[in-house]
Amino acid sequence: MPVRKVLLSAVGVSKTYGSTVALRDVSLDVAAGEVHCLVGENGAGKSTLVKVLTGLVVPDSGTVDIDGQDLASLGIAERRSFGVAAVYQHPGTFPELTVLENIFAGRQPLSLDPPMR
Repeated sequence: MPVRKVLLSAVGVSKTYGSTVALRDVSLDVAAGEVHCLVGENGAGKSTLVKVLTGLVVPDSGTVDIDGQDLASLGIAERRSFGVAAVYQHPGTFPELTVLENIFAGRQPLSLDPPMR
């Protein structure tokens, strides 16, 4: 059986907004080649967790790291360079663009040499 190499790890992540607890002691490991789904009712903390992972929201406690490197000091752009990004479900971000163009908004390749993979 192959060894599971954890690339992204969140440990003990908590976030509150006033008296509302959005996340309480959440831990998550994502290994190479894995696909994960966040499922839950409205208000369960799915969006907050994604925002913490991508750097949009700073957790009250806990850590997020990639391949052992703590991401606390990294912003959204730096995390994106590590491959941590979110594609949100709202299809109308830029209605005049295609789905692919919306996904790469702000990160369009400047040339096709070398070819995109």
